[in-house]
Amino acid sequence: MPIKACVFVAASLDGFIARPDGSIDWLDQANTLVPEGEDFGFRDFMDKTDALIMGRITYEKALTFREWPYADKLVVVMSRKEVDIPEALSESVIASSESPAMLLDWLALRGALQVYVDGGQTIQSFLREGLIDELNITTIPILLGSGRPLFGSLNADIKLRHIFTRTYPFGFVQSRYAVERPAFDRENPL
Repeated sequence: MPIKACVFVAASLDGFIARPDGSIDWLDQANTLVPEGEDFGFRDFMDKTDALIMGRITYEKALTFREWPYADKLVVVMSRKEVDIPEALSESVIASSESPAMLLDWLALRGALQVYVDGGQTIQSFLREGLIDELNITTIPILLGSGRPLFGSLNADIKLRHIFTRTYPFGFVQSRYAVERPAFDRENPL
């Protein structure tokens, strides 16, 4: 069975995942509206996820959280620069400068069936190489006007098949899409 690369992310209505300086204060504020216990299916998603691939900026943001949210998962941090990995995470976090395709192949050889891809630039690089299988995007009802975009330029259109959309009474809208592509797309990326 081939490895499946999935995105699970929140974005502003105008498509940003962070402010220009990387702040997600707007998301933290929006989350105050979310009833206790509502996780938008994230726990179930993580239960099916074998490993994470994220960019250095996203990794550094996760390090600022009260507790490390991926304790039982292998996390691969994509970066061309040196990555500081605290001793407490040294068993589960590694850094890599390999290409997205090489990372997926490596994780597949380790038995991974589903990988969570996170971070704007990382998601964009996987999309450009035709390596994302599914997008799960929760749209937050706010316009930021500028910031770090979820999506960037592409070499070709990427066709999506709608799986579901769910609306929440506090204004969030969650949509899941499958990326439609030929069976051997990884050999012929976009």
